[in-house]
Amino acid sequence: MELLDVLTEFAQSGQLGPLSNGAAWDTVTAVLGEPFEVVIGKRHSWPRLFAYGDLELSVCRCQKIILICLQTWRDGIDLPAGLVGREAFPGNLTYADVIESLDRAGCTWRPYTPLTFGNQCSVQAMSSGVVFVFEIPEGEDPVLNVVGPPPRQHDCPAVTETTPATP
Repeated sequence: MELLDVLTEFAQSGQLGPLSNGAAWDTVTAVLGEPFEVVIGKRHSWPRLFAYGDLELSVCRCQKIILICLQTWRDGIDLPAGLVGREAFPGNLTYADVIESLDRAGCTWRPYTPLTFGNQCSVQAMSSGVVFVFEIPEGEDPVLNVVGPPPRQHDCPAVTETTPATP
């Protein structure tokens, strides 16, 4: 399976294997193993950021995934082998490559104006809401930078009077 195939399936379904916004964290770690936790500064509060190579996941205190972000701007893209059958993919996918793959699969898309400005443009898959953001280097074709569905907004059942949200 090639990275374009993985991204096209993601665009069509909003899922990468067991990963989707709202997926139970214990289900994800049972399939993919324990991730690397990304700690920003000295804070160790919720939501927490975890990574499997270039795949970043934000997890709510209620143990649900609330954000999926696949960094694609590197020369090589690392994904967990349990996700798509292999770990390393070449990066630097162009706008034309992605659009051609989406069109070939019958995955309709539209320009996504909230993330189109300056030296970047973006498109959104209609079926899943997955957004592809491209960087436009000066004098070059747009190159895929990041891919992900819209964040999951929810009323966290883990936040109660006895377990207040961390500031």
